[in-house]
Amino acid sequence: MGVVGSHQYPSMESVIYGRPAAEALREEAERLGAKRVYLIASRTLNTTTDEIEKIREGLGDRHAATFDGVPQHTTRDVVTQIARQASEAKADLVVAIGGGSVVDAAKIVLMCMEHEIFEPAGLDGFETTPDRRFGPFRNPKVRMIAIPSTLSGGEYNSGALVTDTSRKLKQIFNHPMMMPRSIILDPAITKYTPEKLWLGSGTRAMDHGIEAICSSRPNVLVDAVCQQGLRYLHDGLLRTKDNPHDEAARLNCQLGSWLSAFGLQARVPMGASHAIGHVLGGTCDVPHYFCTAVMMPSVLRYNRPATEAAQQTIGAALGTPGRDAGEAFAGFIAELGLPRRLADVGVGEDRFELIGKNAMLSIFTRANPQPIREPGDVVKILKLAA
Repeated sequence: MGVVGSHQYPSMESVIYGRPAAEALREEAERLGAKRVYLIASRTLNTTTDEIEKIREGLGDRHAATFDGVPQHTTRDVVTQIARQASEAKADLVVAIGGGSVVDAAKIVLMCMEHEIFEPAGLDGFETTPDRRFGPFRNPKVRMIAIPSTLSGGEYNSGALVTDTSRKLKQIFNHPMMMPRSIILDPAITKYTPEKLWLGSGTRAMDHGIEAICSSRPNVLVDAVCQQGLRYLHDGLLRTKDNPHDEAARLNCQLGSWLSAFGLQARVPMGASHAIGHVLGGTCDVPHYFCTAVMMPSVLRYNRPATEAAQQTIGAALGTPGRDAGEAFAGFIAELGLPRRLADVGVGEDRFELIGKNAMLSIFTRANPQPIREPGDVVKILKLAA
């Protein structure tokens, strides 16, 4: 028998790219009949640029309110606070404008509004576990639109990462209807994104593509799309590093992020880089956009026995056919000037045992192509990245 597999399509209606965000959002709000549009925006975009004001002006009397206080690691405290405000504002559409934390906040706010969860502890029991992919949420009556300013790509899937600050633990919450109805890609909004965040979030997007190609349950459509996504990102990131004003290269990066997220969209399981990255953020306060840079070469090395053929296609997509994929990715990180080791982001070997223990709670650890059976296996990967 030949190749066997399946492909799932997400509950998303459209990706609109290369157009001004204010114009595209106004049309979407009109199409959806939204009368009370609640904006969750990046504070930088809202306070130091006129981009959010342009969006408010475009919406006119459809604009209900704006919130701009989402922290770097989306927290239960903030999302329940936003949910209360959005409910009081009678929001009928939520729009996220900013990076991955803002997008994740909007996703879980939909569920907090639906279930009237206005206190952090109210989210207990809804988190995704290794034995339960979707939390026991109802379908939300209010949906969302995402306008990303970074490349992390979380807007292309239905999961959200939310940190429980009382336990210093980042958890996944998931429901098919947490997927945005529409995503608007406007390269003009990204020019305000700090360089390290832009480049680092681009490598985070590549993580989606690499782990999908190497997945224990890949599929042919995802493979082809993710390989093209990696090429777009490899080329676009190097071009925007050389010339931050190259808008065509910025759009290429956005398209690369979209294509690289195709596996997550189709629910192809991710692996150890995702699992460890989530713990580095929630437990060790490492910025999410540095996690792939420091971990991916070591994860590729660990996974090589189970993913030899897949890694050859990754090396080719990174412009180095025939070269070891882990080495190729490490060389690319060096060209971008991003941190390359755990020590560079302040994580010492004294934290490895705790990281290993917490990583075993992730659904992605179980799905890693090279088996991870115990915290000690995670520590082996961490030592490669020390």
